[in-house]
Amino acid sequence: MSSMASTTIYRSYSEDETKEIGRRLGNTCASGTVISLRGPLGAGKTVIAKGVAEALGITEAIVSPTFTLVQEYEGSMHLHHMDLYRIDGVEEFGGIGGEELLYGEGITLIEWSEKIEPILPAHTVRLSIAIESDGSRTITVTGVEP
Repeated sequence: MSSMASTTIYRSYSEDETKEIGRRLGNTCASGTVISLRGPLGAGKTVIAKGVAEALGITEAIVSPTFTLVQEYEGSMHLHHMDLYRIDGVEEFGGIGGEELLYGEGITLIEWSEKIEPILPAHTVRLSIAIESDGSRTITVTGVEP
């Protein structure tokens, strides 16, 4: 089985533009999609999550689940929003039952996913955010097409 990775690079100059990228991403996701969000603190990972949630028709306030680790929302699809900033790695992730969410229904969105890189599904959509010197964001989205 062979697959081709597709990469798209966006430049965002505002929170609204960053949220729009998340909205576009959310509109293209099928149930079972896992989205890996990477970038430094304050890069806009939660803003992307808000855009994905809007695409799913979720009206609840989206907050980063730094202390709860997982927030779940209901929309046109179920959204599992994880923040792994406070976990130490794959073993601790497994201990909280996180692996089940990697292969569940709906969309699973993971902030700080590099902490569990070895167990991310092959079909994971990877989104990386870099903060540029002018304050803008370069957002690189890489997905694997079957």
